[in-house]
Amino acid sequence: MATRDHYSRKPPTSATTLSTSRLILALLCLASLFICFSLFKSDNVQSPVLNRSAMSKNINYKKCNYTDGRWIYDPTVRSPPRYDHTCKEIYKGWNCLGSNKSNALDIVKWRWKPDGCDLPQFDPLKFLQDFRDTNIGFVGDSLNRNMFVSLFCTLKRVSSEVKKWRPVGADRGFTFIRYNLTMAYHRTNLLARYGRWTASNNAGVLESLGYKEGYRVDVDIPEGTWAEAPNFHDILIFNTGHWWWAPSKFDPIKSPMLFFEKGIPVMPPVPPHVGLDMVLSHMISFVEKKARPGAILIFRTQSPRHFEGGDWDQGGSCSRLQPLAPQEVEEFFSLKNNGTNMEARLVNQHLYKALKGSVFHILDITRMSEYRADAHPSAAGGKKHDDCMHWCLPGLTDTWNDLFMSHLNDFKVRN
Repeated sequence: MATRDHYSRKPPTSATTLSTSRLILALLCLASLFICFSLFKSDNVQSPVLNRSAMSKNINYKKCNYTDGRWIYDPTVRSPPRYDHTCKEIYKGWNCLGSNKSNALDIVKWRWKPDGCDLPQFDPLKFLQDFRDTNIGFVGDSLNRNMFVSLFCTLKRVSSEVKKWRPVGADRGFTFIRYNLTMAYHRTNLLARYGRWTASNNAGVLESLGYKEGYRVDVDIPEGTWAEAPNFHDILIFNTGHWWWAPSKFDPIKSPMLFFEKGIPVMPPVPPHVGLDMVLSHMISFVEKKARPGAILIFRTQSPRHFEGGDWDQGGSCSRLQPLAPQEVEEFFSLKNNGTNMEARLVNQHLYKALKGSVFHILDITRMSEYRADAHPSAAGGKKHDDCMHWCLPGLTDTWNDLFMSHLNDFKVRN
């Protein structure tokens, strides 16, 4: 009976079976979709933070080399975009608009275009906001003052409430009161302490070698104008170089540089380029030990000169009205040519060697500046000779500050 009942029961129809299968399949699909959505949602919450962090580092460090590029002329620029000749901090000899240099306005129409990316233009208001309660020190020769003045005039255009003072030995200094941002320029030609030396009657080691006078350079002692700067500033920008190859200032015969270490003459006497290496080694070490916790330390590379027809005291001039072409740059600055303007690349060799392994960041302005033979005060500088070393303001050093700000943003991401 049981067997018969089993076979005699009416089997399910194909429609019923199909309906059941579809229901089960739909439930399975719903469950799968729910699981996938949950996983996707979880990933979507966590991934963007990680990806953005990784992306920012790639953008800031791998996508763009700001030092390689070209200058692009923008004829639509009608006036200096940041500040003009009325900024009182501009040294008279650099004020090319005020002195009516023929191409003064054209100088600011050239924009630096790095290969493969763009160099962001300086945003003074954002800079003041980002670096509120910060002290920024420029330490070096008059080319660092060139850059310092450019930055000051740019910031003052958007924040005019300024207190003038000279913190910790600075030559010049200002505080933007609303933001408590202080910036100062500490003048130093060699970084190390130096001064006139004259032979004494005690017949010391230098006297015994026939030296009668010169300049004593203490390679291990910072010049007093900036010795306290590392304890005060949160950001420091250093430079040196122009005075190390200056026979008109340190004549190798009449007034040579005489290097001292630990208070005694370096024996045998060494030439300036060896003295530079010794000074850089000691000063880098000094700053790293004395710097405030978390300070950003920057060394700017050498600013190039553009004398043609001789050096500054040999009738050299710089009357070009446009940037150099790439092949002209090599003719000017190649070390193989041993020309008047080779100083920039020569100094940089010493800088890169000394800074290797240090905590300093390098601000490389040399390559972009080598093109700009048109951007010096030239005969409009008000000197007896053409000024083919400093830069017109407004002018090229505004672009240096674009680069400076971009690097600071990179350092913040990196840290």
